[in-house]
Amino acid sequence: MARPIRVEYEGAVYHVTARGNERQRIFRSEEDHILFLTSLEQCVEQHGLRVHGYCLMPNHYHLLIETPRGNLSRAIGWLQTTYTIRFNRKHRRSGHLFQGRFKAHLVEADAYAMTLLRYVHLNPVRSRNKSVPVSAERRGFLSEYKWSSHRYYLGSTKPPGWLCLDWLSFFGQSRQRAQREYRRFIEEAFEAGMESPWGELKSGLVLGGDALLERAWGILGKKRGAEELAWTMRVERSGQRAITAQAVAGRESDARWKVWVLARHGNLRGIDIARQLGYKDGSAITHMLKRVEATIHASSIAAQHASALESKFNENLSRFKS
Repeated sequence: MARPIRVEYEGAVYHVTARGNERQRIFRSEEDHILFLTSLEQCVEQHGLRVHGYCLMPNHYHLLIETPRGNLSRAIGWLQTTYTIRFNRKHRRSGHLFQGRFKAHLVEADAYAMTLLRYVHLNPVRSRNKSVPVSAERRGFLSEYKWSSHRYYLGSTKPPGWLCLDWLSFFGQSRQRAQREYRRFIEEAFEAGMESPWGELKSGLVLGGDALLERAWGILGKKRGAEELAWTMRVERSGQRAITAQAVAGRESDARWKVWVLARHGNLRGIDIARQLGYKDGSAITHMLKRVEATIHASSIAAQHASALESKFNENLSRFKS
């Protein structure tokens, strides 16, 4: 199996996560949580990381980090190895603690910092179905959950010195206003739910715009490794689908069908479709897609039209292979 792709450069921002081997617990006690956070603090000191957010769950963890030195693999490798040694010694066990290598998605902080903080911090109370609103009864549990950076963003607890709260600036200019807006942003998930940010992930690697994707592509192109080559091929196929969907959607007068083609066949992000078609944000695109899908299931005429658009798309896409 190919090793996960790593795009590393100075100042890169990532969402990093790793699960326990065979989905087993990596935190068995309060002392284990403290041990991991102590190891993370030492990792910050030794490798110069900036930790913008975190959440520790029983069998996995989430980190939102920045690498001023461009040393993602070395830093997280050190963290997981160090914690594994300490965990194994404490519990008198041996062998791997984590399932394979950690996962890391490159992130455009300006566009996704707020969304990712909410996604990560709501892990302790969120349903597996990410579109389901968080139960209001879970508010108290979230505010008391000790093993994430949520309380520090609220301002209810003094943060550790190694945690960087610079991302509060995305919520407001003053700290007081930012904390108030952060709380409101979290509260919205209890009332109306929230979309998973991973629906907008590009090429399985980048959560951000085309400029960030092109930068990642350029870095991988210089490596010339087999895994990078395979990823590059996926990116090329992704680009072909987007171009083809644009052509098919351009011949549609109904905005709903434009959206459906661009999203379902072109794999374009909701926010990009919104910008292209003049909508406020990606949520409008999501709602429109749901209505179109419902119409397709309920109406034979709509189903026939969807099938015709799919045929046009596949026909045009095949020209890339000729």
